[in-house]
Amino acid sequence: MADKKDTAPMIPEQPAKKKKLSRRASHRVQAIAVIAIALILVVLVNVIAGLLVDRNPYLKADFTPNSAFDLNDDTVEIMSHLNKDVKLHMVKDEKTFTDAGTYFVQAKNLLDKMEAKSNGKFTCEFSDIAETPNFTKKYDRINWKDTDIVGVIECGDRYTALTLDDCFTVDEEKDSDYYAYFGTHLWTGTTIEQAVAKGTLFVTSDESVVVDILTGEGESGYDDVKKLLTDNAYEVNEVSLLTGDLDSNATFALIFAPQADISENAAEKLRNWLENGGNYGRNLIYVPNANPYITEWHTPNLDAVLKDWGMELYNGFVFETDDNYRWDQSSTSKYSFLVDYCDKYTENLKNPNLDVAAYYAMGIDITDPNTAHALLQTSDKAGVWPVDAGADFNMLDNIKGEPIPIAAEGTRSGDDASSNVIVFSSSMMFSSELMNYPSFNNKAFFMNVMNTIADKDDNTVIIEGRTLQTPTLGKPSVSTQNVIYAIFAFIIPGLILVAGIVLWIRRRNR
Repeated sequence: MADKKDTAPMIPEQPAKKKKLSRRASHRVQAIAVIAIALILVVLVNVIAGLLVDRNPYLKADFTPNSAFDLNDDTVEIMSHLNKDVKLHMVKDEKTFTDAGTYFVQAKNLLDKMEAKSNGKFTCEFSDIAETPNFTKKYDRINWKDTDIVGVIECGDRYTALTLDDCFTVDEEKDSDYYAYFGTHLWTGTTIEQAVAKGTLFVTSDESVVVDILTGEGESGYDDVKKLLTDNAYEVNEVSLLTGDLDSNATFALIFAPQADISENAAEKLRNWLENGGNYGRNLIYVPNANPYITEWHTPNLDAVLKDWGMELYNGFVFETDDNYRWDQSSTSKYSFLVDYCDKYTENLKNPNLDVAAYYAMGIDITDPNTAHALLQTSDKAGVWPVDAGADFNMLDNIKGEPIPIAAEGTRSGDDASSNVIVFSSSMMFSSELMNYPSFNNKAFFMNVMNTIADKDDNTVIIEGRTLQTPTLGKPSVSTQNVIYAIFAFIIPGLILVAGIVLWIRRRNR
């Protein structure tokens, strides 16, 4: 009989199964650990990125189609070259300000970037002035009854207020009804960047340069020029020589597109003001009314002033036959053309490669080369079409064969200073179309002339308002699209593939 001990059934060991279960458990633990580490890394990266963005706003990506959250080059230039401490006090706390809408969030981003570019010279703080009643007493020259004030910008003893109109734009046609119904404005863009840049130039200027715009002879169309001057911290006044005199502290007088001649008395006032008792140091800028529908120009008193300074205006409009000088290739008009710079007022131009465009310009004749010289001129294939030309006038027969000045300057000097009379022979040169066209230097050249004569640094402010086309991010630029495509099409899949291969090799070798 067999022994029970020997014949008792045996329970077989299953080491392979236990090993398999052990590996599965190990893989699960590894997977959980990898996920946990990945989540921790994502959180850490997000926290670190947030801290870095708070410290450097330029780390924020701007995917808007018109770079609505990026600073203009002029603003960067102004902020990065500040040599005085400038402070902007916003009169609302930050949350109240940004809760007012998308454009206020955009404005806050632009202010952050201005601060970042200033190397500590420009600071912006948000606080509710209702909680600090002594705040308004410090700035007693500001009309605090104006409820539209959004901030005060200051440097030393100089300060100026910023209003909603300065910093934001509205839909003028729909805003009143929208405000009546919703109790808020219908915002369409922000101009806070321009307002702050303008305010910064104003408060950091050691003294204001005064420009008197002469009125009383039907002058018109100078609003864009006036705004350009005030945006660049010039103090602009309107003065009539019919009833008053030019300011004794004014550096410039501007006559823009008059519809009639000035009086003999006004001409004499101009002469005396320019001469300044032999001390000089004053400047007249004359922009005639370039209206092609005027068939007879009769301005003997203005003409006499110009002749004193070595210049005369042709009684007609310049035409250009060189197609290389045309700025509107779709037009057959010979009266719209580009001009060449002469030697003066080009040194400090930020982009001297851009052209100045002219449209219906009256030619200038330099009658005294010892006193006057050209600033802008045509090609040698241009001519002048007299306003009283008959039907038999032949354009080709009247080409001058030499450049025709369309901007010129006459100068007289005393012992310590000079006075200048500058003529830009076309008011059309300073129309909204040509002033704001990005490929033309009309605006920049005009301001360079002003800044050079006034001995101001070349901090010309040419900043357009910013608008968000849609409340979404919009379509990224081509370069941004390429970066995003590379990240999601190659980098992230590549990292996942490498991680998968590493895990597979490690599992196989165990």
